[in-house]
This record gives sequence, C-alpha cells and structure tokens, in this order.
Amino acid sequence: MKKTTAAITAVGGYVPDFVLSNKVLETMVDTNDEWITTRTGIKERRILKKEGAGTSYLAIKAAEDLLQKSGVDPAEIDFVLVATATPDIPVAATAAFVASEIGAVNAFSYDLQAACSSFLYGMSTAASYIESGRYKKVLLIGADKMSSIIDYTDRTTCIIFGDGAGAVLFEPNEEGLGFQDEHLRSDGVGRQFLKIEAGGSILPASEETVKNKQHYVFQDGKSVFKFAVSNMADVSALIMERNNLEKEDVNWLVPHQANKRIIDATANRMGLEKDKVMINIHKYGNTTSATLPLLLNDYEKQLKKGDNLIFAAFGGGFTWGAIYLKWAYNTK
Repeated sequence: MKKTTAAITAVGGYVPDFVLSNKVLETMVDTNDEWITTRTGIKERRILKKEGAGTSYLAIKAAEDLLQKSGVDPAEIDFVLVATATPDIPVAATAAFVASEIGAVNAFSYDLQAACSSFLYGMSTAASYIESGRYKKVLLIGADKMSSIIDYTDRTTCIIFGDGAGAVLFEPNEEGLGFQDEHLRSDGVGRQFLKIEAGGSILPASEETVKNKQHYVFQDGKSVFKFAVSNMADVSALIMERNNLEKEDVNWLVPHQANKRIIDATANRMGLEKDKVMINIHKYGNTTSATLPLLLNDYEKQLKKGDNLIFAAFGGGFTWGAIYLKWAYNTK
C-alpha cells in the first residue's frame, strides 16, 4: 500500500495596488533608497489603502485567485487555515470569515500565529491533516496587513514591511510527491527582540499605551538579524543532509523574504547558485505570513513536477524551520 503524502496542487496570490517606494519613504522618514536597498534588498512594498479592509480582504482575494485558476469548487474544501500575525479583530478567527466569504461552506477553519514562520508551520499542519486521511482538500492562506501595526515615523521598521496574501491548496498524492520532511524550531528567548508591547493580556490597551506607541512593531534589528542568519541557514542545511540531498538535487530554495542578506547567507550555506533562489523582496518587502506563498505564486510557471523545494523561514518568538517538498504538477 502506497503512503499518502500531502501535495500542493494549486496556488494563488494578491497584493494591493498602492506602491510605497523607497523614494516616497525618503519624504516620510530620515532614510534613502541606497541605504534601504543595500541593507535589505527592498525597493518597494504594497500597502492596502482600502478603507475598512483588513487581513481578511487580502486573504479572500488570494483564495479567489487560487479558486479561479484551479477551478476547484469551494464547497469541496474541508479546512481553511489562515496563517497571520494581523488578524482582523481579536477573538473571532479571521479564517472563519474568509471561509464563509469564499463559499467554503463545508469547511472548518482557524488562525495560526507564529510571526514570520506562520505559513511554514501552517504547511506542517495542513500536510498532517491530509496525511491523516480525514480530509482531502486543505486551503492554507498566508496573509498580513503589516501596515496596520507599523509606525511610519520609525525608520527601523517602516522600510521593511508590506501587505499581501498568498494561498495554496493541499491534496492527497499517491506518487510520492508533496511534503517530504520538516524541521521546525522555537526559542522563547527571542520574545524581547521582536514584538508589540501592548494590546495583549500582559499590557492591555489604554490611553497611555496608545500615546506611547506601544501598539506598533518593535524590532531589535541586530539581534534578530544575527539569530535569523544562523538559524535559517542551519535548518536548511540540516534538512538537506537528513534527506541526502546535494546542492545539485535542490531545484529551488523558497526563503522567507525578510532581508536579502539573510536569504543570501542561507543560499550560500546550502551551496546554491542565485538562479535556484526564489526572490521578490524587492517588489513586496516583508509580507510576514505571505512571503512564501507569494513566491510560489510568482514562480509557479517555472516549477516542474518532481522539483525539490526547500522552504525556510524565521520569525518572532523566536520561531523558525525548514520544510522539504516535491512539487506535484506542471503549470498548464
């Protein structure tokens, strides 16, 4: 009896129309295009300007793109998982609203939050549901409206983040394609280096927390960079070693788009040439939970059935990891 694996069978994506370029940021904070580009690789990012629209708007658009391209009936979807660090509202799951809006009337749904590793962890969750045999179609969406939690007078964070969403559909596979292996990690020591101080149960919202700008993202850039460079590279190399993969065997590195230097360090550790590294950070910046599926959406036409993909991410908490997946289809 063949083992059932979980394969990605369709992808979709969405980014807002409004482009916030480095040139525009120069008029907002004390920075410049050369400084941003050399340190991050970012040239522009997309910002959701639609009034009253949150992360669910982005997620719905990405899901609709996937459904339109694949022809899948949303009523056949068993489970909708939204990976996000910026849910629409507290308590009520953004995923539940998204599922209803796209017509996934027979699906259960919930949110998953692991900062920039959210989508990576979501891949593990989705694959496990498929491999269990209980569900046949799992829709995983990575979506974040980072502009909602960014202080645009803080040049250490406002240059990095953008808004966007990407979606993938996981289905059973009997050819040995799809999800192969994972190595996921976390370390609570990172909690102090990348966070939003207020709005949680430790420090609830108050007039003072709003006045002190404690509801925006705080990042200790040097500490985060140091941890990210070493850990993303380590797990990517480990997943190759554990699966007896040489650099020639890896067709694509699918790295979280946080910083071009971190991406380069990971690729170098794996021994990969630049043409095997997916990258779109220059166009979108760091879209947090959306970076990995947006890469798949952008590169879908270049992917071939049987390609070996290594996904790698690092996020606040700290959370990080790598996943090895075999691509399951050729784009029509």
